[in-house]
Amino acid sequence: MIGNVALKFRVMVACLLMAVMCAGAAQAEIITPSQYVMIMDHETGDVLYEKNADLPMKPASMAKMMTIYLIFKQIKDASLRLDDKFIVSEKAYRKGGSRTFLEIGSQVSVSDLLRGIIVQSGNDAAIVVAEGLAGTEEAFAEEMTLTATKLGMMNTAFGNATGWPDEITTTTARDLAILARAIITEFPELYKIFNEKSFTYNDIKQGNRNPLLYALDHADGLKTGHTEESGYGLTASAERDGQRIILVLNGLGSNKERKQESIRLMDLSFRTFRKFTIVEQFEVLANAPVNMGEQTTVPVTAEKAITRVMPRKDFVGITRRIELDPDISAPVAKGQQLGSIYLTIGDSIERFPLVAANAVEELPFYAKIGAFFKVLIFGHEAPVVGSE
Repeated sequence: MIGNVALKFRVMVACLLMAVMCAGAAQAEIITPSQYVMIMDHETGDVLYEKNADLPMKPASMAKMMTIYLIFKQIKDASLRLDDKFIVSEKAYRKGGSRTFLEIGSQVSVSDLLRGIIVQSGNDAAIVVAEGLAGTEEAFAEEMTLTATKLGMMNTAFGNATGWPDEITTTTARDLAILARAIITEFPELYKIFNEKSFTYNDIKQGNRNPLLYALDHADGLKTGHTEESGYGLTASAERDGQRIILVLNGLGSNKERKQESIRLMDLSFRTFRKFTIVEQFEVLANAPVNMGEQTTVPVTAEKAITRVMPRKDFVGITRRIELDPDISAPVAKGQQLGSIYLTIGDSIERFPLVAANAVEELPFYAKIGAFFKVLIFGHEAPVVGSE
C-alpha cells in the first residue's frame, strides 16, 4: 500500500516536472487514437511528440524489455553466457498466454530463451530466465524495479517478469522510451536479436510480433504488448539516414490499428524531424577583451556542438544572445568559462556556457604599466560578437 502511494506521488511529481521542462519544446501537432505516445530521438533524447507520456499504464509484454535488459547486462558483464542453460520449472511450463512451448524439466540455453522472449514473446521463457537468475520470479521482479529506478524510469514498478496483469506492474510511455534507449545504446550487438523475424523451438516456428519489421526496411526492434486491460501497444525503433527514432504506443483498439498507427507515426517522425546543428563545434562566437594579457582578446566558443532534433520551421526561427563576463583578466586558461549563449527555441530559452578557445598568458610586469595607461586613456576594448 505504501509502495503504491509512493509510486503515485512520483508520477504526480514527474508530470509536473515534465510539464515545466517540455513547455515550449519543439513538438509536432499530431492526432492519434493511441492513448499513450512517446516519440524520442535516440541520440539526443529530445522528445519529438508525447501524449499522456507520464500517466500510469499497463505495459503487458513490453515489460519483457526489462527482463531482456537484465539478461543483456549479465552477458555484457560476463557473468552469463549465451550457451548457459536453465531448467524449465512447472510454473514456467504451465504459464498461459504467448509461449515458446518449453518442455517441463528440460534445460534451455540462454540464447534460445532470449529469442523465445524477444521473437515469440514467450511467458514461459521469461519465467525460466527470472528463476534462473534470481531464484524466484518475485525476486527477479524486485531487481527489475530497482534497475528501472537506476535508469531514471521513476514511474515504473514490476510485479513479474512477463508483464502479466497484476496490481504492481505499471509504467509510462516515457519510461519505456528510456528503457528502449538504454537497450540500444548499451548493447548494440545483442540488440540485433530484436530484428530477427522468426524463431523455431520444439519444431514450432513463430514469427516476430513487431509489425514494423515487415513494413519498414529501417525498423529493427523492439517489443509488442497486449492484454485486455492495456490494449495493443508497441515500443519500436528505426534508423534512417543516420537518425534513429524510438516510438512508444499503447492503448490502441486492435492489432490492425497498432500496425497502421506505428507505421504512420514512425514515417511521419522521419519526414517531420531533422537533427540540426545550431552551433558548430569550435565555432568562434565572439572575441572577448582580456585585461593585462599578451593578447588583447580571446576567441570564445561553445564547449561542444549544440544540436537539436526539431521541425525545420523551428530551426529557422532560433535566435541567439551572447553575454560575456564584463571583466576578464589574464591569465586565461583554455576552456575557462567566460560567458553564456542563450538560444530562443520556440517559447523556451536555453543557456549554454561559452569558453576560451585558447589560453592567454599574463603580461610581464613592465608591460602592464603601458597597458594600464592605454586602458586609462582609450578605455577597454569592446567585445566582437559573431554574426547570426
